[in-house]
Amino acid sequence: TEIYTLSLHDALPISTHNEPLIPIYIFYSMFGFQRTGDGLWAAGDQMARGFLLGATAGRTTLVGEGLQHNDGHSQLLAASNPAVVAYDPAWGYEIAHIVRDGLRRMYGDDGSRDPNVFYYLTVYNEPYQQPAEPDDLDVEALLRGLYRYAPAPAPDTTGPRVQLAASGVALPWALRAQEMLAQQWGVQADVWSATSWTELRREAVEVDRHNLLHPSAEPRLPHVTRVLQDAVGPLVAVSDWMRAVPDLIRPWVPIELVTLGTDGFGFSDTRPAARRHFLVDAESITVAALAALARRGEVDQSVVTEAASHYRIDDPQAAGPQTSDPGVA
Repeated sequence: TEIYTLSLHDALPISTHNEPLIPIYIFYSMFGFQRTGDGLWAAGDQMARGFLLGATAGRTTLVGEGLQHNDGHSQLLAASNPAVVAYDPAWGYEIAHIVRDGLRRMYGDDGSRDPNVFYYLTVYNEPYQQPAEPDDLDVEALLRGLYRYAPAPAPDTTGPRVQLAASGVALPWALRAQEMLAQQWGVQADVWSATSWTELRREAVEVDRHNLLHPSAEPRLPHVTRVLQDAVGPLVAVSDWMRAVPDLIRPWVPIELVTLGTDGFGFSDTRPAARRHFLVDAESITVAALAALARRGEVDQSVVTEAASHYRIDDPQAAGPQTSDPGVA
């Protein structure tokens, strides 16, 4: 709490003395919006600016310190604060673009957006390989909250199609599921990086308000509706947060939406076991995608049964050994 108070003090000079500072407050994401949530609301009321980094984010990434550190809901709490611009980036280049845009908005000459906000970025206590920035990266879509990261490997082939959307540490799981679906089940999947479920919802709510106030004007479409309206197949959305986080965008998704998440207090075991317990790992994503296709009559239900049995998704001990650091901060 004392560290937070100091950070808030550093965030206020621009609104009280017109002298900008750029505070960066790094904390256990589990405790930020719980222990200092009231102070963060006051920070918005006082027009504070700066960056919050919710380290050790996610309900399955920090599994060695007890369930009190398994954060699966700080993104949901952040969504309740109108002054918070929250992102859940997966890759380092996403963080770079988000921070640069935040600096431009809060301290630059971007007069089109309210500068009196502060950014919340959730980052994870897990090392995984970082890719280079794609040459054709749609930076605007990244900042809006959703962009297609990996198209289906063989989009011109006949057969079922699905869409996979993931944020943060879950994006590598979705990419593995994309590979499994194609190689083992003949299903093509596009993978989307959902950098901000909350910004997608916030823009959609603003679009709804505009359309209600201007009934005679051409209706606007929110970003999430526009980019998914031509997508083929159902959408499976997954994160290391409780399902209520990707569910934030449900009213504006123009295709069938299935959400997977880490609802509950946590699971003190290895990362693979915890992810199998919550049914968010690559195998569970694969089975969820097949189940969505079966409901549409595009694959037989027996395929879903076969996949669930093959991957043993009901058994956390079948998830495989720990492959990275043990998750202790």
